[in-house]
Amino acid sequence: MATMTVPEAEVQSTPKSATKYVYFFGGGKADGNGKMKDELGGKGAGLAEMTNASLPVPPGFTIQTEACREYMRKGGVSNEVDRQMDAALSRLEQLQGQKLGKGENPLLVSVRSGAKFSMPGMMDTILNLGLNDQSVESLAKRSNNPRFAYDSYRRLIQMFGNVVLDVEKSAFDEVFDAKKKQRKAKLDTELDAKALKEVIAEYKKVVKKHTKHDFPQDAHEQLVMARDAVFRSWQNDRAKHYRRINNIDDMLGTAVNVQAMVFGNLGDTSGT
Repeated sequence: MATMTVPEAEVQSTPKSATKYVYFFGGGKADGNGKMKDELGGKGAGLAEMTNASLPVPPGFTIQTEACREYMRKGGVSNEVDRQMDAALSRLEQLQGQKLGKGENPLLVSVRSGAKFSMPGMMDTILNLGLNDQSVESLAKRSNNPRFAYDSYRRLIQMFGNVVLDVEKSAFDEVFDAKKKQRKAKLDTELDAKALKEVIAEYKKVVKKHTKHDFPQDAHEQLVMARDAVFRSWQNDRAKHYRRINNIDDMLGTAVNVQAMVFGNLGDTSGT
């Protein structure tokens, strides 16, 4: 009988869920492929397929649709989703030789939704995630372009504030337009680094006023909040309306694509 209790104990200690929630792509190979639209969404499946075809795709990972369905059922993700996401992030940091939002060469990522069927306008993309008061200075120094760095940071605060924190876009637009007027600038690009730093300070006040919280400085917290906002966006009115018109099942869910940033506004050689 004693020999029977060992495997039984092992069975009980085995994690209940062995679901693979996170699919990595980068370094010339991907965990998924182009046929996995149900799990990875159209965008995630495409990124996996292009990576496997050795195209120069910035690396990242896709959190699959099952995590979204669980989020809808339980009002949050499981510890296993968090664990697998953190493991994929570590792998991405290792591959890039960077740390998310830290160090002299901080890793910045984009966060995008991607369902099995294309759903335009379901959720706006969040770019430059990982920027904070420290990493923006590192980006300014490394790029030798402070204006570019502060512009990237103010864009993150605006996108994150609107998409994740539900602050009306107009609240940020008012600040930006007032700054342009003050500086007698016709174009956005006419605002210099100093003016953009002032915009950032005002944007932070907007976030604080509307949410009663400071803009999150912890890059990992930014990532978790952005991921959950993508899952929530599946249930927003725009998305529901679009699904009704196009006969798309409400229970499909969306995937989340997290990908290393490539800056199209740094020079003329970028194809982004």
